[in-house]
Amino acid sequence: MCFGPLRRLCHWGPYITLFLVFDITGTAVMCDLFYWPPHKQSVSSIVHFVVLSSWIFFILYNYFHAVFYGPGFVPLGWRPEKPEDEKYLQYCHVCKGYKAPRSHHCKYCKRCVMKMDHHCPWINTCCGHRNHAHFTYFLIFAPIGCFHGAVVICLTIYNEIYKQLYDPKQYRKLSQAPLGMEYGLPQLFMSFIAVGLALGVALAVSFLFYTQIRAILKNESGIENWIVAKAVHRHRNLEKDFVFPYDLGRKRNLQQVFTWAGMPKGDGFTWTVVDGCTQYTLTMEQILQKRLKKERMIEYIATEDYEGSWFPLSKGCRTCICIPLTDESRIEIDEGDIIMISRWKKYWMYGEVVQFDKDAENPGPRIRGWFPRQCAKQNVGQVDQDGESKKAK
Repeated sequence: MCFGPLRRLCHWGPYITLFLVFDITGTAVMCDLFYWPPHKQSVSSIVHFVVLSSWIFFILYNYFHAVFYGPGFVPLGWRPEKPEDEKYLQYCHVCKGYKAPRSHHCKYCKRCVMKMDHHCPWINTCCGHRNHAHFTYFLIFAPIGCFHGAVVICLTIYNEIYKQLYDPKQYRKLSQAPLGMEYGLPQLFMSFIAVGLALGVALAVSFLFYTQIRAILKNESGIENWIVAKAVHRHRNLEKDFVFPYDLGRKRNLQQVFTWAGMPKGDGFTWTVVDGCTQYTLTMEQILQKRLKKERMIEYIATEDYEGSWFPLSKGCRTCICIPLTDESRIEIDEGDIIMISRWKKYWMYGEVVQFDKDAENPGPRIRGWFPRQCAKQNVGQVDQDGESKKAK
């Protein structure tokens, strides 16, 4: 199964997602057969059963489209049509090409992703340009189906447990479903588990849908939200407003993602922008932000070895407890390594290891991530062009 496109399903995220979908839907359908079984003399019972059973189709249809369509990847070695535009774009040393406007490199997919929003473990790929609509539809139908299923399961539990205390005859009727099935302790246990899962999934996925629809209404991905926030702050100091180039108004923003064909507008390389902006307005802003960030980096030197563990017990209990709440990687460092620090917390620091033996033309991936703060101290020296650390005079 783990070959070709199907390999995206071979991950704990899709395993859990599909288990929840089938468990909640299967239990809800089973309970409906006990509580309100479809009967030819009751059209409403048939309609209800069809609606309840159809949620799994809408959920899985959009889920599998989000998984197998994928976000859309920038071709390896991609370059803009006009060579003079290369100075406005960032170069990806992993993909050996330039990043198209709105694209970003995903360390999990190991590719540059078109209009990357985030990497989602539940679909085991990124949410981006091509699958944004289907991913959002999945976030719509999943909580609706879970809530509907939870209501049916709760009504069945109520009837099976409490009705017997007041009307045993009615209880005996409800305990007999079509095909001779009986509602016993195993079914009751399954129902309690399923209703808890259904309500939990409904609340969690509803929150995810809220964040996604907010982003779509602004035509702004999760990564772009960070870039814009820093741009607004930087331009405030310049007494100049920053204009996000892709916010076309709520109606047009929705039309950029949701179409009758199911595929978003555009090719993932060229985007509709507001007046006064160009295709490279945001990319130039990001390049400037990265340059300013690099200028603010502080040089540290590693004083202890660190193997990249998420819970380094040898570095102290507080370091293990107060870990950064992020999925960003932890990096392995050796004593004497030079690290350029850009972020820090009380017990952790985030930085990039300076690789002196790196090929200038083919540097490859950068080594950057979190490590315990106690493993390094600020370096009083400087790094010369030959890659040697020397003390400042």
